[in-house]
Amino acid sequence: MALSVGLAAWFATMVPTIADGGEYATSVPWIPGLGINLSFRVDGLSLLFALMISGIGAIIFLYSTSYLAGHPQLFRFYLFLGGFKLSMLGLVLTDNLVTLFVFWELTTITSYLLIGFDHTNPDARRSALQGLLVTSAGALAMLAGVVLIGHVAGTYEISEILNNDDVLRDSPFYVAILVLVLAGAFTKSAQWPFHFWLPNAMAAPTPISAYLHSATMVKAGVYLLARLQPSLDDTTLWVLTLTVFGAITAVLGSVLALRQSDLKLMLAYTTVMALGTCVLFLGVDSPIASTAAVTFILVHALYKASLFLVVGAVDHGAGTRQLGRLGNLGKAMPITAATAAIAGLSMAGMPPFIGFIGKELKYKGTLAFDLAPGVLTTAVVAANACMVAVAVIIAWRVFHRPPRPDAEAMPRAPHEAPASMWLGPVVLALLGLLFGAVPWLVDRGLVAPGVAALGEAESFELALWHGINIPLALSGVTLASGVALYRYRSRVRTLLQALAARLPWSGDRAYDAAMSALVSIAKVQTRVIQGGVLRHYLTTVFIVLSVAVGATLMARDALIWPEAWPVLMAHEWGVAALVVAGTVMAAAANSRLSAICALSVVGVGVALLFLSFGAPDLAKTQLLVETLIVIIVAIVMLRLPRLAASRREPLWRPGHAAIALVAGGLVTLVLLSVTAGPMDLRITEYFEATSAPEAFGRNIVNVILVDFRALDTMGEIAVVAIAGLAAFGLIGLRLARRSEGQSR
Repeated sequence: MALSVGLAAWFATMVPTIADGGEYATSVPWIPGLGINLSFRVDGLSLLFALMISGIGAIIFLYSTSYLAGHPQLFRFYLFLGGFKLSMLGLVLTDNLVTLFVFWELTTITSYLLIGFDHTNPDARRSALQGLLVTSAGALAMLAGVVLIGHVAGTYEISEILNNDDVLRDSPFYVAILVLVLAGAFTKSAQWPFHFWLPNAMAAPTPISAYLHSATMVKAGVYLLARLQPSLDDTTLWVLTLTVFGAITAVLGSVLALRQSDLKLMLAYTTVMALGTCVLFLGVDSPIASTAAVTFILVHALYKASLFLVVGAVDHGAGTRQLGRLGNLGKAMPITAATAAIAGLSMAGMPPFIGFIGKELKYKGTLAFDLAPGVLTTAVVAANACMVAVAVIIAWRVFHRPPRPDAEAMPRAPHEAPASMWLGPVVLALLGLLFGAVPWLVDRGLVAPGVAALGEAESFELALWHGINIPLALSGVTLASGVALYRYRSRVRTLLQALAARLPWSGDRAYDAAMSALVSIAKVQTRVIQGGVLRHYLTTVFIVLSVAVGATLMARDALIWPEAWPVLMAHEWGVAALVVAGTVMAAAANSRLSAICALSVVGVGVALLFLSFGAPDLAKTQLLVETLIVIIVAIVMLRLPRLAASRREPLWRPGHAAIALVAGGLVTLVLLSVTAGPMDLRITEYFEATSAPEAFGRNIVNVILVDFRALDTMGEIAVVAIAGLAAFGLIGLRLARRSEGQSR
């Protein structure tokens, strides 16, 4: 908690500089050869997110001290939460796309651990895995987009890409880049049709839900789109994709919120609505729309974190989050009730709260849309009306109306939460009131610099009153519609439940079907490919090799015949005859041991070829390997039956002979083509020039293995060591079982 408070205070000291158009930047080389740096930059957009992440993070740490008091895994919880917070800060502060992706995936891993914190709960494990798979799939697509951006722009530094903002739009890869980046952003920020994973993440403890849904993980996709907007916008594809998907997500999330009876799920679907709204306004090419997007990011963080923590306090004090069982909590929980009222009024967009300013800006932004302002405005009004109804349910129905007459009683007598649980929500709710009454506190310091980071020359001034106009009238329509939805909420919920029951698919069911199909395909594939017969494995491998190599030679017209065939010496003919003889013996052998010995003759012939061409080290290695293989395999093979006894099959198998001839012939053609064509000696020359002065070795082969390919060699050694340990363990297990049997 102290770290979060300190970070929030540190970032707050940067506000004056950022408000004056300045920024903070630092960079340290990380992988210079690939142009990847540990670059960090603080501008208006990153500062807004950093303040939300650190400030709300401090409140979450304080809240958790009471909410999870006495939990046996509290240290693990704080460890995961701290790792997640630092990952989010790294994500919004980095100025390099590759490091952004690294932090992006760190948030995915830490959120997986947080959502599945209660690992004994099957629902928590399923929800954590679902969120991990959905967001990771999008992240892989985004990584491809990042690579394309680096290829097109010639740099991974975000500031350099934004300074040349036409470089991506003018590229022939623009469509591919946009689709891949949107895949990562849409899955992370739960845009339709990937919206289903976010409500399921409610399996996490309430403090985590408040943190993930208000200011951190789910807004990472929104941040990515906002950060890259100056380089990707101003195209029809950008505008239509973001506005259409954002509008569908906003309306769908708000409608599904009315269907819920669990307060956390209700708020989770309103988060889906908020994320869709942010994406929608990032797609509208207008300064007022950009101002609406940045303002709503702040508005949503304040009221949503407060309301989530209020719901956690209700669950803590009354023992349930089910709407039907809750009621008349205002007297027993007066501070929580007042906090819910303040945050709920901001969520409903009532003056003088900053939620009202955000709602007015949203309506101004939709009216500024060039393509279909009426359709977009209708969608936003419908979504906001549902938000009014949800706000009334949480702020009024839970605390000042009785429970349902037929509902079960609350598990425990309601009582007010400890101060550590209501202090943070009160601060957040009051900030929503303060910033609404005195909007200049955040206008010039946070909102305007954030809008400037989106590439807009100026932002729309925040104010409670802009006169009697269309947005004000739409606010009245929104309020009236929201109250009506609350009044007839039972009928609305019944209608939505009936509609959902008739739908053949939902996002969650589609996910389950996809996972089941994946398991079924894996089972079929395993039965076909891994049938337990080694001969089938080898046959499949060589068929695939032959098809791939042959198709490549034909498609690339890569076959090159030597201009002159070499003249072999007598001893070379002798070695060739030895190799052919060993091959024939191996094919005609009627026992495994004979086949292995015949193959070793082939290996000896290859070693003699190495020796004749002046490569004694390779010849020595080849002979040692062949000798060891024969000895080790012979020990094993002596305990196996003869080939003819173990398989009632003819020794002559023309199909296998054809595969062997085709594979060997194709490899021969590749070798002939390689040796006949011009050789690229750049790597060879590099090794020759640097082995002695840089690696301090004159044996180039050894230097390559030990220095230039050190990691590869270390991996090979690790594989051999692990295999040796496994063999040792199996031998020890067998000896133990044998001694146990003898003792009996």
